[in-house]
Amino acid sequence: MKLKAAVLGATGMVGQRFVKMLSEDRWFDVECIAASKRTAGTRYGDNALGFEYSDEILDMTIEETSRDLLDNYDIDIAFSALPADVAGTVEAQLAEEIAVATNSAAHRMDEDVPLLIPEVNPDHLALIDVQRQKGWKGSLVTNPNCSTIVMVLSLKPLLDAFGIRDVKVATMQAVSGAGFTGVSSMDILDNVIPYIGKEESKMQSEPKKLLGTLDGGKVRNAEIGITALCTRVPVIDGHTESIFIELEQDPSVEEFTEALRSFTGLPQQLGLPSAPKRPIEIRDVPLPRMHRDLGNGMSVTAGRIEKVAPHTFKYVVMGHNTIRGAVGASILNAELLAEKKYV
Repeated sequence: MKLKAAVLGATGMVGQRFVKMLSEDRWFDVECIAASKRTAGTRYGDNALGFEYSDEILDMTIEETSRDLLDNYDIDIAFSALPADVAGTVEAQLAEEIAVATNSAAHRMDEDVPLLIPEVNPDHLALIDVQRQKGWKGSLVTNPNCSTIVMVLSLKPLLDAFGIRDVKVATMQAVSGAGFTGVSSMDILDNVIPYIGKEESKMQSEPKKLLGTLDGGKVRNAEIGITALCTRVPVIDGHTESIFIELEQDPSVEEFTEALRSFTGLPQQLGLPSAPKRPIEIRDVPLPRMHRDLGNGMSVTAGRIEKVAPHTFKYVVMGHNTIRGAVGASILNAELLAEKKYV
């Protein structure tokens, strides 16, 4: 039997992709679509223009996002694409009763909330037991920032195999990461915007929690130096990242490459529906237009691997920012929650 899902923030770019992917999913049914008070009571098809949907989805009535959804719908799990400034309160209220898988930044760094990439730190789901000490019946699990996910998927096998001292990254991020109205065409055409608000701080803090160790019901952050510089470029989908990394050990290029190529995690072992066979694909030159849809958008692609000094490498990694970096990430988190009986 499929789990019944609500989508919060369903009219934005990420919310619309949530509705699209969940409506075609084997494990979840879209039971409820919710958004702001402004669109509540209107037909979803009159507000969602980003994808093709079934008539059943198009004819659904948008509800106002609030805890009251639980009084009117039988919901097992809520997927949140809410802006951080409105997500904090309602996500916590819903998590008292049901599972919440969120793409929002509001709770990512909370001590008792798993910041999760299932291939990287599935053991952090144990923080749900800490949440339930507060009397919650449900749970709250967050996925990281889109650019963080792409980078950390490549860092995890390198950390495990060789240890990491320091990371420096420069990103070239697609315009879809800013939403439908985030960057005007006149700003981005024939241009690169070398600043994305709050993005660099997220990339410098979130990986340390993701790669940290669980200790006594808290995450002890990884002691890795991370410096990020983030730019917006005229690409529709697919974040590209140039990484310089200093390792504890001194592998060859072949050993470095094989660590990336052979990496798998718990989702692959469990055969979760959204999990790609290979989380990291290797190509000589990763290209957004060519490679963003590998693994149905859930694989990242690494290449341009070069050893520049003892212990030090440079490489490029690229991934689909609204699938692996957002919606697909939350759905994979939810699949792991279901597999582990947290839903």
